[in-house]
Amino acid sequence: MTTTVQSPDDVRQDDARAAASPDVAPVEQQGQMTHRQILEALSGMLLAMFVAFLSSTVVSNALPTIITDLRGSQSQYTWVVTATLLASTASTPIWGKLADLFSKKLLIQLAIVIFIAGSMLAGLSGSVETLIAWRVLQGLGLGGLQALVQIAMAAMISPRERGRYSGLLGGVMAVATVGGPLLGGLLVDTSWLGWRWCFYVGVPFAAVALVLLQRTLHLPVTKRDVHIDYLGAAFLTAGVSALLIWVTLAGDSFAWLSTGSALFLGGGVLAIVAFVVTELRAKEPIVPLRLFRDRTTTLAIVASMAVGVAMFGSSVFLGQYLQISRGYSPTAAGLLTIPMVAGLLLSSTVSGILITRTGRWKSFLVTGSILVVAGFAMLSSIDHETNMVLLGSFLFVLGVGIGMTMQNLVLAVQNTVAASDLGAASSAVAFFRSLGGTIGVSVLGAVLSTHVGDLIVKGLASVPGAAAAAAGSGSVGLADFNQAPPVIRTLIRVSYGDATGRIFLISAVVAAIAVVAIVFIHEVALSTQSGEQRLRSEASGTDQAR
Repeated sequence: MTTTVQSPDDVRQDDARAAASPDVAPVEQQGQMTHRQILEALSGMLLAMFVAFLSSTVVSNALPTIITDLRGSQSQYTWVVTATLLASTASTPIWGKLADLFSKKLLIQLAIVIFIAGSMLAGLSGSVETLIAWRVLQGLGLGGLQALVQIAMAAMISPRERGRYSGLLGGVMAVATVGGPLLGGLLVDTSWLGWRWCFYVGVPFAAVALVLLQRTLHLPVTKRDVHIDYLGAAFLTAGVSALLIWVTLAGDSFAWLSTGSALFLGGGVLAIVAFVVTELRAKEPIVPLRLFRDRTTTLAIVASMAVGVAMFGSSVFLGQYLQISRGYSPTAAGLLTIPMVAGLLLSSTVSGILITRTGRWKSFLVTGSILVVAGFAMLSSIDHETNMVLLGSFLFVLGVGIGMTMQNLVLAVQNTVAASDLGAASSAVAFFRSLGGTIGVSVLGAVLSTHVGDLIVKGLASVPGAAAAAAGSGSVGLADFNQAPPVIRTLIRVSYGDATGRIFLISAVVAAIAVVAIVFIHEVALSTQSGEQRLRSEASGTDQAR
């Protein structure tokens, strides 16, 4: 493979010119960006991330109304979420590898355009099936934004300094997380707007992000012979898609032990095996398997996947609990999630500042993962009568744990791998976190639906002539819920409230895996060089990152 990354002499000449005339030297040729330059470059990326998270959370709180309006079922409710996660999961490592080969700035802009197109088309949907299809397109753009922003930050900022800026990213996530449900609730509760504006609302922000990125983000492009692993990408997408579709549909559309189940499972496994074989032989693999030789990377991926299962899988159904079981409006349900977002904002900001000051990060990861388990364990005790102040305190503990864990797992990996693998490694962590989230939504959704159905059947056993109503309510279609007699609606509310605790209990058990993985991660002091500086050092054979 040939490369035209700057030679040591070129680097020294560029540095000399930068020292002699700092106002003339472009950012691409400077070894270190100033704080102001970093903030300017981050402005467009943070706005893009805000759009991505806002568009995700604004829909989650509006889904009960959307499914009711489009006459959907509980399984379709899950698929509206799963479709985006599936597309995001399958595309994340591809975006990451492309970032190692092409302009990161151009790729981020492309991801934004794809996301805008998916959002606009989703807002025009006339059926749940159409909505799911356009949510897949949204997911492709979302996967790019999630991976590429982290990669661009790693290229600009050293791991030691990244903590203070990761706090900004955590703050954006927190604002979007709390603002999304609130905005979604307001849009749904406003008759002259409606749920379709949940998809349109992010488009203006995305357009502004495109302009900001064009003006402020300046990253060097590594020019080299490009070898894209198309076959590996195809096998990865096919394998992940087949397995996740199997997890989602098995037990509902077809039995676990059936021909359909065997076809999906067998096809998915064969595609994954083919992907591994392809990656071992590919010149530019989508997911370099050598990454898994590093202990920190492997354990961080295991932890990220476990956290993804717990966090995504449970949070998706929190809105259902608040609206169906407790009877809150979409706007009120959004307000009730503020404690979790406040905890996330506080912990991500404070931990980022402390990590930058000390250069140590493992203690924050261990503490955060333990708090995640504790938060889910406390939430497993909720039912249809739980005090809302108590629920808020549980959510705050969970938010603090997530804020200390999510971004710092990526930081630990970026600090360990070679600079040339920053894109692939960062996207690998995001990939497995999204994979865990998709599995969590599918599996926990099936557990919730089954448990709610069982509780409804038991509760209606003493009601004369209610067998048909029980069967209809067991599917938990929100249209059926609204049309049911008052006594049936009350029973459904109680059943939902009592069943949701089981989702959080399973999440706590899964999150415990993350604690074990993080404990065994070996802590390495954070590097003081940015990704581009490390790349130059590695190319010249004079790596002085540590």
